[in-house]
Amino acid sequence: MNILFLCTGNSCRSVLAEATFNSMASLEWRAMSAGSHPTGTIHPRSLALLQREGISTEGLHSKSWVGLPSIPDIVITVCDNAAGETCPAYLGPVLRSHWGVDDPAKATGTDAEIDTRFEQAHRTLRARIEAFLTLPIERLRHDREQLKVALDRIATLS
Repeated sequence: MNILFLCTGNSCRSVLAEATFNSMASLEWRAMSAGSHPTGTIHPRSLALLQREGISTEGLHSKSWVGLPSIPDIVITVCDNAAGETCPAYLGPVLRSHWGVDDPAKATGTDAEIDTRFEQAHRTLRARIEAFLTLPIERLRHDREQLKVALDRIATLS
């Protein structure tokens, strides 16, 4: 099963989610990330955070949702609607959920304050991924409505 973490720029949150998910999930799952308007680079603080956490950054790059290596089964958008960001709408017959997270790339302040925003975003994504990985996927795989409810419930975790 493939999960796509989608954002606009594919430089921070979606990449953090992809790498974190792949470091925690069994081999039957594969996470990808992409952006509707990718920046072309991954934010250096995202890479540094992943490395501090012992999560591989090998092969990570900012990419478009056009030409993905496989069709996702689930698409999770991670843009923050509360901040007025417009989340891209992935086209296709996939299950969708929105897990809004503040964009740490827009953080201002001292280096420590900005690092804290990246860490907060990562903690939120990690908590949601952990919750996802405890779902009874084999049962929910055949009940898309209940899987959608579960995914939307996970979106409320922080």
